[in-house]
Amino acid sequence: MITETIDASKIKIGVKEALALSQKAKKIIAAKGSKVTILDLKKDKPSDDDIAALLMGPTGNLRAPTVLSGDTLYVGFNDESYKMMG
Repeated sequence: MITETIDASKIKIGVKEALALSQKAKKIIAAKGSKVTILDLKKDKPSDDDIAALLMGPTGNLRAPTVLSGDTLYVGFNDESYKMMG
């Protein structure tokens, strides 16, 4: 069930807001092209810079699409990653 949708072309989400969103997750699955990075936030204990590198695009805004599903944050589009969403 979708509880909130934000149009990324109209509302820009910067680093501070993106990092706050990541704190709601236990895992980040980020896709850039064909490369998929899976980051366990509890086990891996990444720095804010490492998280920001996965979340932010070249314009300094949160990459789209971004979906928080349960305790997993999906960033970028990868068909296989989205199939794991439950």
